Amino acid sequence: MVLAAAVLRFYNLPLAPLHHDEGVNGNFLTILFRSGLYHYDPANYHGPSLYYLALPIVAFNTLLFGKAGLSTAAIRALPAVFGTATVYLTLQFRHYLGRWGAFTAAALLAFSPGALYFSRYFIHETLFVFFTLAVVFSWLRYRDTQRPSFLWALAASLALLFTTKETAVLSLVVAILAYLCAAAWLHLRRADPEGGSKADKVGDRGAPAGPAGGEGRLQRAMPWLALALFAGIYVLLYSSFGTYFRGVYDSLITFRYWFKTGVDTMLYGRVTYLRWLRREEWLLLFSGAAAFGWALYRARNRFALFAGFWAAGMLAAYSLIPYKTPWLALNILLPLALVAGYGMEEVATVLRSRRRGWQALCGLLAVAALSVPAYHAIDISFVRYDDDSVVYVYAHTQRQFLSLVRKVEDMAALYGTGSGTHITITSPEYWPLPWYLRNYPNAGYWGKIVPTSEPIIIGRDYQAAELQASLGKDYQWVGSYDLRPGVGLVLFCRRLP
Repeated sequence: MVLAAAVLRFYNLPLAPLHHDEGVNGNFLTILFRSGLYHYDPANYHGPSLYYLALPIVAFNTLLFGKAGLSTAAIRALPAVFGTATVYLTLQFRHYLGRWGAFTAAALLAFSPGALYFSRYFIHETLFVFFTLAVVFSWLRYRDTQRPSFLWALAASLALLFTTKETAVLSLVVAILAYLCAAAWLHLRRADPEGGSKADKVGDRGAPAGPAGGEGRLQRAMPWLALALFAGIYVLLYSSFGTYFRGVYDSLITFRYWFKTGVDTMLYGRVTYLRWLRREEWLLLFSGAAAFGWALYRARNRFALFAGFWAAGMLAAYSLIPYKTPWLALNILLPLALVAGYGMEEVATVLRSRRRGWQALCGLLAVAALSVPAYHAIDISFVRYDDDSVVYVYAHTQRQFLSLVRKVEDMAALYGTGSGTHITITSPEYWPLPWYLRNYPNAGYWGKIVPTSEPIIIGRDYQAAELQASLGKDYQWVGSYDLRPGVGLVLFCRRLP
């Protein structure tokens, strides 16, 4: 399962042109890689972990390929790694879901159209989802085992979660409320969680008595040491490794900006995520909802109840917030997959007492059901990756845009100036062009028509007539190219002698 997830996530990463947001993130990484400079901006762009975690990959790739190491494949390898790691970590939930339950949850995430599509996107969300899952897993395992390694993992995961996106607060609050709701439901039903799953006893037994003497003192100091680890990672990343301590302060005041964005920006209605999930993730949505209903009825599995309330809470929270983007749905898909896994484990338990014919039939039906989202995931990630009719294709850069980039490279070669070619960009909309022209230091982004004699000019489609008139007969119109739906670019080049 992990191998299948990895193949799908790493195969031909440069295939789709970068999205607008990927281009912005790539630009930050380019500056960090080339100059060592990064300053966290509390008004935009989320946290620093994406850039610092991508840095070793780009550095290693540069050792192998030189200047070409700072590439689309290199930067997208980071979310591909974390997308694959999420599938792997989900398999470790067999302590709470059972073997078939964990396998089902991992399979649902491996072949989820959204999880696959955005695991090939250089944005923060795939990392954020992994760290969220790591926080939950580390907490549960620490409660079960009291092993220090899980406490360190919890502290590190929390720090990386908060240094990835400001919405960490929302995810943490929803997870805590889900845990309390699960406990309250069991109390109201006067249920005693059955002992077959270790998750059923999470929170029901007290922690083992600590050892005496020096080991006891170390045990008591562990929470403080974990807090120090959290603070160390948090300060290290937000301060840009001690070079910009203003970033730590900005990371605290950023919530004012993001609260304003979330409240003031109404892009879609309240049921948008439910509609999107029903359209793109119907298997996950309905299997997760059915399993949650069964968990509520049985009132025996604490972890399944927690995952169900977690999924419902994330759906409610993101539905109430006016600002909506498709990749935020990953935060709902994750707990939905976990509770759906519980449902499959319940089915597997029943089938164990049935004849092999029934087991084989149910297995075939499960594979057939999973093949539908798997086909859709492959379709939108490798075929229709710029088809605006697909929910997850959110104002994505059109594949024709890469033809513009290639034409610029061809003309620069014909002029004999290569990456030193001077380029004027008059279009006010141009991302992710700065990423693709990152090796052209003489590219200028004016955002309006300006007097120029440079050999290559890129403008908006509505600027074409004015550009033609101002440039005169020494320039020729080369072509029109779609940047994204509703946004076109035009290319003018100086005539060769």
